[in-house]
Amino acid sequence: MLPDLWVNLIINVPVVLGLLWSVKEGLAVSKVKIEVLKDQLSSQDSKATKSAEDIISEMKKIAKTISDGAMSFLFAEYTYMAVYVVIFSGILLKFTGIPTTIAFVVGAVASILCGWIGMKIAVFTNVRTAHQCWKSLSCGFAVAVEGGAVMGLSLVSIGVLCLVLLIAALKYFFGSSFEDPQEMYEAVAGYGLGGSSIALFGRVGGGIYTKAADVGADLSGKNDYGLDEDDYRNPACIADNVGDNVGDIAGMGADLFGSFAEATCAALVLAASSPDLKKNWCSQMYPLMISSTGIVVGILTLLVQGLFYKVTEMKDVEKALKGVLIISTVLMTPTVIILSQQCLPDTFNMGVGYESVKWTYAATSILLGLWSGLVIGFVTEYYTSHSYTPVREIAETQKQSAATGIIYGLALGYLSCIIPVLCLGLTILVAHTLCGMFGVALGALGMLGTMTMGLTIDAYGPISDNAGGIAEMAGLPEIVRELTDCLDAAGNTTAAIGKGFAIGSAALVSLALFGAFTVRAGIEKVDILDPWVFTGLLFGAMMPYAFAAWTMKSVGKAANDMVKECLAQFPKIMGPEKMAPDYERCIKISTEASLREMLAPGALVILSPLVAGLGCGKNCCAGLLTGALVSSVQLAISMSNTGGAWDNSKKYISAGGLGKEFMKGSDAHKNSVTGDTVGDPLKDTSGPALNIVMKLTAIISLVFGSAIADWSNAQGGPFWA
Repeated sequence: MLPDLWVNLIINVPVVLGLLWSVKEGLAVSKVKIEVLKDQLSSQDSKATKSAEDIISEMKKIAKTISDGAMSFLFAEYTYMAVYVVIFSGILLKFTGIPTTIAFVVGAVASILCGWIGMKIAVFTNVRTAHQCWKSLSCGFAVAVEGGAVMGLSLVSIGVLCLVLLIAALKYFFGSSFEDPQEMYEAVAGYGLGGSSIALFGRVGGGIYTKAADVGADLSGKNDYGLDEDDYRNPACIADNVGDNVGDIAGMGADLFGSFAEATCAALVLAASSPDLKKNWCSQMYPLMISSTGIVVGILTLLVQGLFYKVTEMKDVEKALKGVLIISTVLMTPTVIILSQQCLPDTFNMGVGYESVKWTYAATSILLGLWSGLVIGFVTEYYTSHSYTPVREIAETQKQSAATGIIYGLALGYLSCIIPVLCLGLTILVAHTLCGMFGVALGALGMLGTMTMGLTIDAYGPISDNAGGIAEMAGLPEIVRELTDCLDAAGNTTAAIGKGFAIGSAALVSLALFGAFTVRAGIEKVDILDPWVFTGLLFGAMMPYAFAAWTMKSVGKAANDMVKECLAQFPKIMGPEKMAPDYERCIKISTEASLREMLAPGALVILSPLVAGLGCGKNCCAGLLTGALVSSVQLAISMSNTGGAWDNSKKYISAGGLGKEFMKGSDAHKNSVTGDTVGDPLKDTSGPALNIVMKLTAIISLVFGSAIADWSNAQGGPFWA
């Protein structure tokens, strides 16, 4: 067993290293100067209509507009979040006490800080990626990865640091009021609630913003006027680029921050319930050390990735990004084994039926989650990348009609659930058999063990997407746009992989939180023959559909407003007067719509477990959590993969995958645009946001677990029955 000093070093030193390394990567990006490259312009594009000076000036102007739009949205969204944090803190104070309320506020502030950092580095890196592609593909790729690494390393480091400081503060100021370590960690669970609450607004609000702009730009520009992607004459194109950062940087960052916080809190609560593990600091902090050592693994991955996966040609980009995940998973494997052997007793008691759990069982649970995450990522890639048969089949059907492409896309999404669900089922079955719910929580931490690199390649996606948009709008040479398109295409695949990771980890996290809730609420078993359990089960299974319906309609409403605005501007933009597009007006439409429309879905998720638990008893709440988890997993995977497949089908056709006669302007391409437009809210709004439905309902139930138990009768039904 490691001494306390070593435990503190293993937790804190990686945090410091992670923050320093993210600063180093940020400085590397800042050294890229946006300057004139006259030789490259003359040699790369003899058809250039702009001087190098004009192109550079336009790049800076566009990048500033994107940055200002993203920051203005964040400011408006964080204003709404601040009001929510204040109101919900009052509710927590009434039902749970001061320690949990403090933890909630710390988690919310930490998540907001991480989202802000991610957004700042993304909008700072995008124009530099476009500029470096003017030099070479490898230079552009390196800058995009460096920008993504800032987000990946800083988010996990800040998450661990804030959690460590929170635990230390609660021990120092409230230690005497806690009769048992388990009570303290139940209060710490408020940290996960704070992070997941911000993720709700980030995912839903960001998803509505980005898809309102994207769908509006497609419907008004591509189909009606035949404009290319990111044509500067389309008023919605800047809002579309802003949305990429809002949804996939701030939204995804908050989502995975919430998963990390909740998985760690659930594991801490369950570890503290063990009479053996709560005896020493080393075993208590074991879940936190898994995340902290993941930071070191991420840094090592960045150091060696270039040795194994060099990027010199376009085909190398996707391999290099997948290589990041492979290397980090391989490096994390021995780290987990060594950490488990050093931090856990040879055998320990995890409750009835699990009196003799071995440290090898805990390590196995983590490794199952770790490698299942990699498998889910690759399965997601298979179903969404145009390098493989499923997406190419969709493209072939789009020669005939948009309807057949939509039918094939829906079927693909449903089929893509099979292997991820088998992986999750196997992980849960083995981990629970070995260690009970503690094993499930460890499996979730294992899947999030490579989160630094998962976030790195996920942030790489919108950075590259924005780089392509800037290159197109600024009029960079055609060869540069080909290179940014190559980076963007690989980024689409990594974004799909990131969504697969997020959904898989959310499922495990939710089940772990459910286990912690049953411990806190005193629920020994969930019997579906109990009428209150079954009622909750049905309602919980319905929740994801209601949530998805509201968010999809919200995108439709906001996109309709965007189309009207664009169509009002186009006659003046395309006509003799050549009016400049009013980008700010479109940014304002997306911002207002996203903030307005995220309130109802948010209220559904936040209030449902409270109404079920406090109004209908703890058994009903348990049924609701079960139904929401099982239903959300299937729907989230199918929606995300269907939308991703339609998107890449369009890109496959645009690149000439079906032949030159089916490229832009053909009926097949128009059909693919229709499919992509239908899929946009599925893959970037409703699908990913279902992660929050799973996690937030579970963490709210855990935090209010004692109150829910108090408001239940002796049989677990409502207090009034």
